[in-house]
Amino acid sequence: MQFADRLITAIRRVGNSVLVGIDPRPEDLPEGFLDRFPPDRAGVARALEEFGRDVVDVVAPMVPAVKFQAAFYEAYGPEGVAALHATAHHAKEQGLIVLIDGKRNDIGSTAEAYARAYLGKVPVGGRYEASWHADALTVNPYLGSDGIAPFVKVAARENKGLFVLVRTSNPSAGDFQDLVADGRPIYRHVAERLAQWAAPQRGESGYSLVGAVVGATYPQQLAELRAALPGVLFLVPGYGTQGGSAQDVAGAFEADGLGAIINSSRGLTFAYQRPAYRQKFGDDWRGAIAQAVRDMIEDLAENTPAGRLRVDNPA
Repeated sequence: MQFADRLITAIRRVGNSVLVGIDPRPEDLPEGFLDRFPPDRAGVARALEEFGRDVVDVVAPMVPAVKFQAAFYEAYGPEGVAALHATAHHAKEQGLIVLIDGKRNDIGSTAEAYARAYLGKVPVGGRYEASWHADALTVNPYLGSDGIAPFVKVAARENKGLFVLVRTSNPSAGDFQDLVADGRPIYRHVAERLAQWAAPQRGESGYSLVGAVVGATYPQQLAELRAALPGVLFLVPGYGTQGGSAQDVAGAFEADGLGAIINSSRGLTFAYQRPAYRQKFGDDWRGAIAQAVRDMIEDLAENTPAGRLRVDNPA
């Protein structure tokens, strides 16, 4: 089943487009959690894995997908990478769509190696097997079509997905993305080229396996790009902790409530640090995460076209 079709099916099944970002930081783990593990790199990696598994178990019944930020695992070397692999596999076993946020990019055979590593299969003893359990990967388009085509090739072959950086949510995004060339900002040139990459890769849902990363913190550009990129799924970071509101992300959706997945990481996985949740749940950090996810689902349903998904799927 084509990636976008699988993601749309998962969104319809749960009736929302919440993407839970899992970015584990040892210093932000629940009080006493880290003390249960040896005080070395392998011990910290085990803590990250167990925390990630617990988060997955909490959110799996509620949302369609999770996103793992590779950097927080890679920081702990081979043990950290193994923890990411194990946690991603666990998320797949729980029925979630799994995105790896690695923002990879290169050209030629190196780009294809990255694509095969995260999305494809590699030769092992006369057979081919997958190295990771990812359904999609974030990629950087700075090197142009030479850097994207190998990823599209592997993703199409393996029924996986890509999310290409177009308009990011960080404060300095405009340093390059807003520069004007031939009368238009750079991010619009990227969007135009993305539309060309995406068009041949549409599934039965009408959406392409090639999606776009467009930040919540620039709502005007978000709505502008939604109009310019029909049939392209948006991965929208910046909701919550980074300052984006439900009203800000509303423009990412089509009228039927589809077309986007809205990411929140710290605001969900570290919800137990927020005073309102800490007061209500105390040491029950899993309960705090579950409530934060429910609150985000409700916020999006009330303030964006995503509420249409609830009408279509009242369960």
